[in-house]
Amino acid sequence: MNIACLIALNLAFVLGSSAADNATNAPLLHPRLEIERHLTLAPSKGNPRNSEGDFIRLKDGRWLFIYTHFTGGAADHASAVLASRESTDEGQTWSKEDKVVVSNEGGFNVMSVSLLRLHSGEIALFYLRKNSLIDCRPVLRISRDEARTWSEPTECIKDEIGYYILNNSRVIQLKGGRLVMPVALHPNRDGKLHDGKIICYLSDDSGKTWRRSRSILDQDGQGTRINFMEPGVVEVKKKQLLMTIRTKLGCQYFSESKDNGETWSTPVASNIFGPEAPATLAKIPATGDLLLLWNDLRDKPEGFRRAQPPVRNPLVAAISKDGGRTWTKDKILENEPGHGYCYIAVAFAGDRVLLGYCAHKSGWGLETTQISSFKVKDLYR
Repeated sequence: MNIACLIALNLAFVLGSSAADNATNAPLLHPRLEIERHLTLAPSKGNPRNSEGDFIRLKDGRWLFIYTHFTGGAADHASAVLASRESTDEGQTWSKEDKVVVSNEGGFNVMSVSLLRLHSGEIALFYLRKNSLIDCRPVLRISRDEARTWSEPTECIKDEIGYYILNNSRVIQLKGGRLVMPVALHPNRDGKLHDGKIICYLSDDSGKTWRRSRSILDQDGQGTRINFMEPGVVEVKKKQLLMTIRTKLGCQYFSESKDNGETWSTPVASNIFGPEAPATLAKIPATGDLLLLWNDLRDKPEGFRRAQPPVRNPLVAAISKDGGRTWTKDKILENEPGHGYCYIAVAFAGDRVLLGYCAHKSGWGLETTQISSFKVKDLYR
């Protein structure tokens, strides 16, 4: 077992059963949580890949989903646009045709959407503008007319050009109004991207200006350099934030902030075991509990968890009532053989949880966008 993940068995982030049970690689005993699949956007001629997106509820009750629609290939750097679908019945059915929201304004493409209803009432649309392997940065557009039109894009990161990864559905607004944008910066040397470091960018003026947090995360508590990737953040309570971080070490790492994202604790390995894939954190409005979605491989040996390409199956949900210290009620959402599930957006529509995610069936490929839902109460069964 990887040393870092072994250490995790003595840390606070436990998942349902005891850490000792997790260490035995016992078979998974998750119950299944029944989901409903509402929209499947599979590849087609001239559209070889559909990828991750995010949701926003409009003031008239409609749901809007904006996602990455590829046109020039299925690779991460192939040309793509941002396209939308709408629902008028809480996500049960969706419009039949795409509407292009943002054309391909990047040297490579545009992708990885985050949508936010700002405290001002405006809608913020964040996405990555990929120009090259040395220039990939998040940009922001604002809508003041319920997503009918959008402002010109503005760059969120201006202090240093680099290859920044901002996942979909990752920018959050704290109760006090601050925007927190967690990114991974990957340096480019000799035409190749190298190990990432985590930085949070903060805005206290609704996205007009941004600054770096004081912490830059690139090592564990023993001073070991780790390739940290694709962070996600949730507000636990006033001033307290929790971050999950993708790694290649067979488990998620976690970090905490107790000052609204200004500083962050040294990342620690957890026994949230899984492949090289991002996890998603969200807060359940009806209860205030945290929701975690990830590919649970705790019953697999370390070599399997660290396999390339990563095995992103099954997709599992768990809840935490204590701010992420313990995770319980874990349930399987998806586990069809040969498929993979990742890059998950979460929204809460009435008594249901809406999910938008990649649901692929071609190994490493990320070609299909899936929208599904389940009842909030089923998390607690």
